[in-house]
Amino acid sequence: MLKNSLRNHDTPKFKQALTAVLERSHAADFVGYGKFDALNSPILKTFSLDNKWLRLIASQAVKLSPVNIRPFLAVKQYKNPKGMALFARAYLNQYLLTGKESDANLGKYCLDWLAENASPGFSGACWGYLWDWQDLGFYAPFGSPNCVVTTFVGQALLDGYERLGSEQYLELARSSVDFILNDLKVLYEDEEMKCLSYVPDVSIQMVVMDVSALAGAFIARVVAHTGEAHLMDEAQALLNYVVNKQTDYGAWFYTHPAGDSPVKHDNYHTGFILNTLLVYEKASNDVRFRDAYRRGLDFYADQLFMPDGAPKWMSDKQYPYDIHGAATGIGTFARAARFEDPKWLMQAEKLAHWAIDRMQKPDGNFRYQRGRFMTKHFTLMRWCNAWTSFGLSELLLAYD
Repeated sequence: MLKNSLRNHDTPKFKQALTAVLERSHAADFVGYGKFDALNSPILKTFSLDNKWLRLIASQAVKLSPVNIRPFLAVKQYKNPKGMALFARAYLNQYLLTGKESDANLGKYCLDWLAENASPGFSGACWGYLWDWQDLGFYAPFGSPNCVVTTFVGQALLDGYERLGSEQYLELARSSVDFILNDLKVLYEDEEMKCLSYVPDVSIQMVVMDVSALAGAFIARVVAHTGEAHLMDEAQALLNYVVNKQTDYGAWFYTHPAGDSPVKHDNYHTGFILNTLLVYEKASNDVRFRDAYRRGLDFYADQLFMPDGAPKWMSDKQYPYDIHGAATGIGTFARAARFEDPKWLMQAEKLAHWAIDRMQKPDGNFRYQRGRFMTKHFTLMRWCNAWTSFGLSELLLAYD
């Protein structure tokens, strides 16, 4: 952690913003709309006729609408498992800073909800999104698990174990490793590298780059507690695959091969991968990926954010400015400042000022996006509030 001498006069502003968004989210019991929840509308579900392309059209129409049309389509709101994991981590970070039992209890509330709402029928504990999700590369029905959500939940469970001392959370996290290694499809494997699928679907061929990184970092952190050396080999192979695909200028494409990627170098997935490299190093004491991490951080800072802290959508596309990108960046640079180089604290602060000044509403909620000519003022609970809660809590930890 950084020394207290680095604490600056802006800390109260960051604390106030975090308190406001957490209070607003808690008042809603963490229930809200999601970016991809269009098919929770009975109207659109009927319209789609179980057809891939109609599902995509419906989902894209709602996602890209300049206003939130979900209420008019009777889209049902839910708690989001990834959002609950992020809120849990934010509260547990708060608990480290404040020592207040109320923060510990709210973190526990989120974790216990996750424990009670795992997807049944798989090799281990797992979670997914509470909507029918049609992607270009796969279809995931309501509640079906995926690697990304499971690893985010798993990281929150490990925070719960470390900070609250509950063995239940470690056992559940360890169970999730079984889901990752037994139920996900192996898309590539050799003696040194391994790549896993996003969802447990034998027909899937799509390689999403952050999936294996998230899986590897999570497994490494589990092993730090269980001591299962053979699992650390799995973690290393998964991250080897991802680092092997880093470009010579420090970036990653969203998918592999690069020519098949629907986007070039996007903002928040780059942040995800960078965080996994740091988590792996801290869990394993293995520094083999440090150079890749440093080159990636430089690219991330130089190519994916504007000088005032606004998050670019992609390295080659400025707009829209999306709150998820800002929030992920706050946390990513705050962790880099704590564990890599204090110089990154200024970048985290710059992003936090931009997010609070430009995206937080008077009621504490965060706006979704700012475009070149218009702003989407509505709030998506996980996408906006959960991510900013976690990011700001990570920034405050950097001062402690």
